[in-house]
Amino acid sequence: MDPRRHRGPARLWPSISDRDETTMVTANHDRPFRLAVFDFDGTLADSFPWFVTELREVAAQWRFRSVSLDEDPWLRQLDAHAVLRRLGVPRWKVPLIATDLRQRMTRDIEHIRLFDGVAPMLDRLDGQGLGLAIASSNAAVNVERVLGARLCRTIPVRECGASISGKALRLRRLLRRCGMPPERAIYIGDEIRDIAAARKVGIAAGVVSWGYNDIRALRRERPDWVFHQVDEIADLLAGDGGPRRIVPASQQALCCID
Repeated sequence: MDPRRHRGPARLWPSISDRDETTMVTANHDRPFRLAVFDFDGTLADSFPWFVTELREVAAQWRFRSVSLDEDPWLRQLDAHAVLRRLGVPRWKVPLIATDLRQRMTRDIEHIRLFDGVAPMLDRLDGQGLGLAIASSNAAVNVERVLGARLCRTIPVRECGASISGKALRLRRLLRRCGMPPERAIYIGDEIRDIAAARKVGIAAGVVSWGYNDIRALRRERPDWVFHQVDEIADLLAGDGGPRRIVPASQQALCCID
């Protein structure tokens, strides 16, 4: 059976009671994370430059306003719904445009790469026995081709093709499939909607500063963790005595924005 199609509560990692609690990673209030769920585009994969270029052609085809270069910094302050309103995209066009973009990426997939350091970071987390998963709006075939066969085995649970407001549903499915309580999971993304999805499901919200939404916009949503470098993710979650102590977002000075 294709594990992406499975909806049952199969446990893909040992139950919480099967491990020594002292080896678990701790976050706010000493809460251990046993499952790390990642967004894909802008978090693991460096697809934003491709997206900006392709969006101009998509705008012409679907007849909505194209983004000018001077608008880009301003739009990165907004959530996805606000951006669509700004560009004059009616709701009925959104799933059609999303499908078109996924198909275009499939065509151009050889140009999409993981960010530097992502593969070693995932290997480090996997080596420490942390459960890994992906919840993405991108198509499964695109995610799998960029990850490659080896990393697909490292991240066995993937929920792809989420709608613009559908990530919370995907996260709930992931938790059921992994048999994981929400308080033991963290979702790491690069958009305001990723924080909202994590909040809706009751899991911790982590954000990266190298993705789509500007880090200042992300901080305004009060995520639990902010990551400025890829290896900081493993420093927090691996629990292997990594070199840095990562400070929760609530304790980071708002003036210290990269």
